[in-house]
Amino acid sequence: MLTFNRDDDRPIWQQLLDQAIHNMTTGKWPPGELLLPSRELAQLVGVSRSTIQIVYEELYSRGYTITSRRGGTRVSNWMYRPHSSESAALQGRFQPELPALNATASHLQNWLRGKEHTHVDIDFNPHEPYLDDQFHKQWRQSYVQASSTPDLTQWSYGNAYGYEPLREQIQRYLSLARGVHVQIDQIVLTSGAQHSLDLIAQALLQEGDTVSVEDPGFPAAWMAMNYRRMQVDPVTVDEHGLQVDRMNPKSKLVFVTPAHQCATGVILSEPRRQQLLHQAAQRPFWIIEDDYDSEFRYRGDPLPTLFSQLPQNTLYMMSFSKLVAPGVRLSAIVGPKEAIRQIVQVQELVYRHLPIMEQVTLAHFIEHGHFIRHMRRVRNVYRRRHEAMTKAIAATDLGQRFTLSGVETGLHMLLEADVSFDEEAVTNQAIKHGVRVYPLSMYCLESNRKGWVLGFAKVDEAAIEEGIYRLSEMLS
Repeated sequence: MLTFNRDDDRPIWQQLLDQAIHNMTTGKWPPGELLLPSRELAQLVGVSRSTIQIVYEELYSRGYTITSRRGGTRVSNWMYRPHSSESAALQGRFQPELPALNATASHLQNWLRGKEHTHVDIDFNPHEPYLDDQFHKQWRQSYVQASSTPDLTQWSYGNAYGYEPLREQIQRYLSLARGVHVQIDQIVLTSGAQHSLDLIAQALLQEGDTVSVEDPGFPAAWMAMNYRRMQVDPVTVDEHGLQVDRMNPKSKLVFVTPAHQCATGVILSEPRRQQLLHQAAQRPFWIIEDDYDSEFRYRGDPLPTLFSQLPQNTLYMMSFSKLVAPGVRLSAIVGPKEAIRQIVQVQELVYRHLPIMEQVTLAHFIEHGHFIRHMRRVRNVYRRRHEAMTKAIAATDLGQRFTLSGVETGLHMLLEADVSFDEEAVTNQAIKHGVRVYPLSMYCLESNRKGWVLGFAKVDEAAIEEGIYRLSEMLS
């Protein structure tokens, strides 16, 4: 018998319909069973006939019942399926086992957020920038003002290159801040570095091509290339950056972070830069230049880009993850027109275009000066925190236990240990002391280098001093 509850938020007809469907799908009302006439069922349940008629109409429209003039309303023969574990297993789609994909995704998450996900007092996260209420206020202001513009063309299918006013703002910023002078059709917008790398792999490489990556380096780079079935060749990084003379001569592409090496923080030396540019022009091969945090430099001006010296062979990547916030998920690839056009074709085929409101908001954010003011403000914050970190390390015995590098630019620095250092055990011990540090091994493909990559962007000066002190005490 169907029942209803007047205290239930759902309408009575919905309550009765849900019960009827449950009875059919569980076999309580088996296939072919004749349902009571609507008038008779209404009297039994205590509702109006029109309520039962609504229920019957819904059952019929959804295929749960069949009707005929003489046969009345019956449960459909094909609706019932037994829910035993055996039948469910037979009906379920085959899920292929993808151990490589699972392992890669796990490694990426551990690299990004730390292997232990327990709460800590101090998190030296090297991947996230500083955010404050002032940023949130300005971003909200840009969002409201940009979304209130009565331009309905923004809501149609967009340009696969990206929102043109935003590309114009990026074009202007790169020219003023990084000395990168390009035309608007040399810029394609993406949703982050991994998206950029995936597009490049699909558009400019073929399955099985050899690509060179820094080791230690940016894990997402070699993971993206591996996933697209490229032959990834790790190249050693030393105190001068990528060892160019150790690159595989068959490489079709090399991924580098020359202004602030992703793991060690070192700067690619001028002789190595010239060596890399010369080889790329002679062979030739693609250089992917990831310029992810070079704007934050503490000694002198930002270094010139590789792109400005060899634009025909270089794909320049910039991202607003470090400059603004990871949640914005907007970045750009800058390169030769034909290469960008080919990347855009893949973008159009696979992704069509990026969500419009994030692009419109960021364009407004830059155009109205919020971005420059934000950068000016966070540079001052980072300078103070950078100084606090270096002083705290010098004031403890960490400076004697580890080799400090990567202090000229960016939002992280490296404390490197001897290869015998039990990195995993000490990292876990640090978590017990309320401090999360990020092992250098998570950035390594074949390298056995050990140490900690320490970010300071999201940690205030007092917490930096306390965290470094706790690490020093723990190791004493």
